[in-house]
Amino acid sequence: MKPILIAGPCVIESAELLDTVAMKLISINKEYGTDIIFKASFDKANRTSIHSYRGPGLERGLQMLCDVKEKYGLRILTDIHESYQAEAAGEVCDVLQIPAFLCRQTDLLVAAAKTGKTINIKKAQFLSGQDMRYPVEKAKEAGAKDVWLTERGNSFGYNNLVVDFRNIPDMLDIVPDVIMDCTHSVQRPGAGNGKTSGDRRFVPAMALAAKAFGATGYFFEVHPDPDKGLSDAPNMLFLNDLEGLVKQLID
Repeated sequence: MKPILIAGPCVIESAELLDTVAMKLISINKEYGTDIIFKASFDKANRTSIHSYRGPGLERGLQMLCDVKEKYGLRILTDIHESYQAEAAGEVCDVLQIPAFLCRQTDLLVAAAKTGKTINIKKAQFLSGQDMRYPVEKAKEAGAKDVWLTERGNSFGYNNLVVDFRNIPDMLDIVPDVIMDCTHSVQRPGAGNGKTSGDRRFVPAMALAAKAFGATGYFFEVHPDPDKGLSDAPNMLFLNDLEGLVKQLID
């Protein structure tokens, strides 16, 4: 069985960017028989600085994601930050993602569960893998049928993240599918003078290590020119490098 693959730009910057990424994902899907889920955020609510770009917002952003879905036939994933966003996002998206910092927000989990869509809950930077059984319980008791968990590292302050790959098998004891967020896990939060810094060199190693620990899926933020990206620029993978890494992971 091929792994779950999620890829796309960190934030919606333009329709042209979404088209460029979507066409690359379609090409990879045709070449390798994969079913990459297209990811982009309509709002980055958790930026380091109030001056950072956040995205086009809920209404315009969802319309742009709907356009991608209708034009390319790709499944869509986006993240929600507030309960009121769940219903509208669920009308467009196949997977609703709960951000790591919000994974214990009961009302958010319940609202996402009520849409009937797959929910991808990111493990908080302050929780262990075993702790994630409680967000899963909240979602399932609210009616969610399909819940994924995503590893993205732990934070101890000091502008860095540490990935304990043992969290993957621990979370596989809770749900059948555990995703490795290979790009957010190389972040150095707040280390970029008002921005999050990071090092994309380590993205392939994160993916391959996660594979060794039994991950069933992989999450990549990608961009044709990451250093010009409006969010998470240092961590996003070059779009043209995605295909080779996908090939390694499915071989």
